[in-house]
Amino acid sequence: MGEPSREEYKIQSFDAETQQLLKTALKVACFETEDGEYSVCQRSYSNCSRLMPSRCNTHYRDPGAVDLEKVANVIVDHSLQDCVFSKEAGRMCYAIIQAESKQAGQSVFRRGLLNRLQQEYQAREQLRARSLQGWVCYVTFICNIFDYLRVNNMPMMALVNPVYDCLFRLAQPDSLSKEEEVDCLVLQLHRVGEQLEKMNGQRMDELFVLIRDGFLLPTGLSSLAQLLLLEIIEFRAAGWKTTPAAHKYYYSEVSD
Repeated sequence: MGEPSREEYKIQSFDAETQQLLKTALKVACFETEDGEYSVCQRSYSNCSRLMPSRCNTHYRDPGAVDLEKVANVIVDHSLQDCVFSKEAGRMCYAIIQAESKQAGQSVFRRGLLNRLQQEYQAREQLRARSLQGWVCYVTFICNIFDYLRVNNMPMMALVNPVYDCLFRLAQPDSLSKEEEVDCLVLQLHRVGEQLEKMNGQRMDELFVLIRDGFLLPTGLSSLAQLLLLEIIEFRAAGWKTTPAAHKYYYSEVSD
């Protein structure tokens, strides 16, 4: 149920032109490793060479030289197709946004990213009807972006209600009957639930009413879905923490 912690982004699945576009954008704020992967620097871009001097590519480029709106669309498009990529894309977006702000004082990439997120949000029911995987990837991606993007060191208020609306959709009876959506709901609540509750506790209460109702009236729910719902109910009740006993119980049940 935990989120991966790795900081590398494979882009080999893109076509050659798109790979080059992403490489150019990423070199603004990242270093390129010998195996063609990218890792986001945890320090400012000016200190990157101190982080891994033997492997760091220090030839930074002006963000204005890259079509960052196109980069934003490429990242969103791929995130809707690849759920593994969507889990990691938040760091990539954060790195580009930070670099663009520091080096050019602009927000072309962030604006393009948020515009695409809004477009996909407005068409979320059509997306779900067309592709359940695409819908799950979208929810994963928008929660990932919410987790990383900050304004004055606070989560972006503009994303709070869209993220909540997506999670509410995952808690509807027809979604709870699908393990992919239940798994997505629980994973994202593990990731951003505590942050969301701080921003709007009333909506979190309402969301968990739906989750409890779904658990108590489990028509069509698989045993795994019931287990996941019970785990997230207890996780929130424990202050968004997993007790050792709960960890042992739930993880042993899932593995079995």
